[in-house]
Amino acid sequence: MLVLVAPGQGAQTPGFLTPWLELPGAADRLGAWSDAIGLDLAHYGTQADADAIRDTAVAQPLLVAAGLLSAAALGDIVPGAVAGHSVGEITAAAYAGVLDDTAALTLVRKRGLAMAEAAAITETGMSALLGGDPEVSVAHLEKLGLTPANMNGAGQIVAAGTMEQLAALNEEKPEGVRKVVPLKVAGAFHTHHMGPAVEKLAEAAKELVPADPTVAYVSNKDGRTVTTGTEVLERLVGQVANPVRWDLCMETFKELGVTALIEACPGGTLTGLAKRALPGVKTLALKTPDDLDAARELVAEHA
Repeated sequence: MLVLVAPGQGAQTPGFLTPWLELPGAADRLGAWSDAIGLDLAHYGTQADADAIRDTAVAQPLLVAAGLLSAAALGDIVPGAVAGHSVGEITAAAYAGVLDDTAALTLVRKRGLAMAEAAAITETGMSALLGGDPEVSVAHLEKLGLTPANMNGAGQIVAAGTMEQLAALNEEKPEGVRKVVPLKVAGAFHTHHMGPAVEKLAEAAKELVPADPTVAYVSNKDGRTVTTGTEVLERLVGQVANPVRWDLCMETFKELGVTALIEACPGGTLTGLAKRALPGVKTLALKTPDDLDAARELVAEHA
């Protein structure tokens, strides 16, 4: 059984879309999406520098576009399940047929703008904690006023809060944590700081008519498989200010009997977590079109 997953914010790097736009029809698709949402995705995916694509309002639609382009390049595949990390859940909603590509990009454009606006109210950020006991780390974060915004499993928790709180974390790591790594994001996502963005996204969601998922859609909220398009959309709105439970998603992958995992472009983060948390599951990250042949072999064996 194959699960197709989409990464979240912070996975983007300058020029990462360049090789993908050489594929037949890719540039035209990206151009149409750019026109639909009023953002030059080709420019940001091929020419913009790291600071430009760190902007939440740019990074989020760019990541969804990359996830859609790279998955489409695999051909007409039917995975056993789909999931996405944070903004990658919108990409996964398109994989599952809940939203069409244009609707997904329209929603993520509004999400990115709303979250960037919310992030501008207070200077906030996120840092990854590597290693340590989750219970010990969570208690320590709460003592510092930080939120465990991403429970990623495989020994990784992402803390979110004000820059002062994150500085205190850097000075006083939880017992057992090897390293604290600042993330390339511009706000404390999946925390109460994003409350204003939830309201705006809820309004944007009212304009959409979701379909029910055609494959198993595994939600970040609690690792549950969601069966109606209406609930998927509700969860996409709420997750902006609630923690990502990727650890529970991976537990569900185990329960579903997943044997292979492909991560859409810009892949790497989720396959890394899966290698540690899902022993025996074959993994592949779509980083460039050079990875497509190996991915198709995996699809043939497991989809």
